[in-house]
Amino acid sequence: MGDRFASVHPLVEWTLKYDAVAVTVEFRRAPEHPHPVPVEDCYAGLEWMAAHAEELGFDPGELVIFGGSGGGGFAAGVTLLARDRGGPVLSGQLLQCPMLDDRNETVSARRYDGVGVWDRTSNPTAWTMVLGERRGTAEVSPYAAPARATELGGLPPTFIDVAAVEVFRDEAVAYASAIWAAGGEAELHVWGGAFDGFYDLAPETAVARSCVAARESWLERLLARPEPGRE
Repeated sequence: MGDRFASVHPLVEWTLKYDAVAVTVEFRRAPEHPHPVPVEDCYAGLEWMAAHAEELGFDPGELVIFGGSGGGGFAAGVTLLARDRGGPVLSGQLLQCPMLDDRNETVSARRYDGVGVWDRTSNPTAWTMVLGERRGTAEVSPYAAPARATELGGLPPTFIDVAAVEVFRDEAVAYASAIWAAGGEAELHVWGGAFDGFYDLAPETAVARSCVAARESWLERLLARPEPGRE
């Protein structure tokens, strides 16, 4: 839903703070354009950005992908595509309350029904728009629902945050756990008492400020790393 400017304020802030270049993709949306169109549009945006690094004035060795909620799912899917296709090398992925699993079967997905801005009813409604009759079946691609991926090795350093009181909680925790199990690097934050989108809807709360500070800390540490071979 929305457009490429929806929730873009973190990118604006990071552009100013880190002297960065930000690109936000106007991907075609479901249900008019179901999977694989949206995630392929996002992947095309990544390829375009990497190919135009010199023109845009940034180091292609410091590409970081970011997305929140449904966008977090697309960011994770694009990261898997980049790995599997030998595409642009990402130095990190930042997944904010990511929507990763179409099956809607976790404890948190069952528990939060009629609670918050995104609940157990919202979830299958959106997934059906993206996947149609494939939702919940074995025909779902991991690029559409990254929780379906059986191999999470070879991914860049990953930051995942999620609210404790939301449907996405358990799938986000499981995704971080699967990255660790594959030998990868992940930082996970589960914010107690918070709900989906709390950092946007209640930005002045202590928990929202702590959440934003944790993201900033991870980004600063990621960007401060020397490139391979330059240690």
